Amino acid sequence: MSLFKESYSALICNDPDDKVALTIELLKYLEKDLGSKFEIKKMPSPGRPIKPRLVSFNGSPKRDKSDLGMIKNIHAICHIEFNAINLALDAIYRFQEMPHQYYLDWIKVASEESHHFSLLKNYLEELGHHYGDFDAHNGLWQMSVDTDYDVLVRMALVPRVLEARGLDVTPSIRKKFCESKFTKMVDILDIIFQDEIGHVKIGNYWYKYLCNKRGVDAVQTFDELIKKHIGSNLRGPFNTEARLLSDFTRDEIQYLEHPKQP
Repeated sequence: MSLFKESYSALICNDPDDKVALTIELLKYLEKDLGSKFEIKKMPSPGRPIKPRLVSFNGSPKRDKSDLGMIKNIHAICHIEFNAINLALDAIYRFQEMPHQYYLDWIKVASEESHHFSLLKNYLEELGHHYGDFDAHNGLWQMSVDTDYDVLVRMALVPRVLEARGLDVTPSIRKKFCESKFTKMVDILDIIFQDEIGHVKIGNYWYKYLCNKRGVDAVQTFDELIKKHIGSNLRGPFNTEARLLSDFTRDEIQYLEHPKQP
């Protein structure tokens, strides 16, 4: 048995239900030895079903406040959570020299992302639709590819940028669903939001652990990585309360709100 091999098997699995099942199986490693290392490979694309068809951001389906538009919103969030499973699995599989607690943390993240995806997938089916019925954004995996060379870079830019952005936008998305006929989404979003605070907190912990270990400044390094990989300052508004709960520091919030100019 090997956590790294089984994480890879879940990562390359194309069937969403099987991927969820394989991811949940990793919970057994919370109480077992992690097993042997496994060959690390480049991953241009993770396992995914033929549908949804992936398109550029500009080609993503327009989502208005009509019933169909709101269903497309649910589908888009479902797709984000599917990608979040893969991102968590890759964080386990790709970086095999971290402390034991790192893997326990990311197994927890992966299992919770699986739960989020299942909640959304099941709700889509209640509404007479399926995951894959609509086109989806193709850029969500790219950050994983771009950061596969260094665990510090991965921790800086996936949980602290991609997932933290979810903390910023979820309250406004929740409000839209609260005012719609799809109020079941409010409860689902509340579950996701609370779990995502914990996920960003895990990312913050390991990013700062690595910065301390390497003797680099966390804010300055983050700024350098934002410029290198994103090329522009992060856009607000930022959910300061949620970010503080997820262990962003006041200095980091200050940086986000008043970034250094190139």
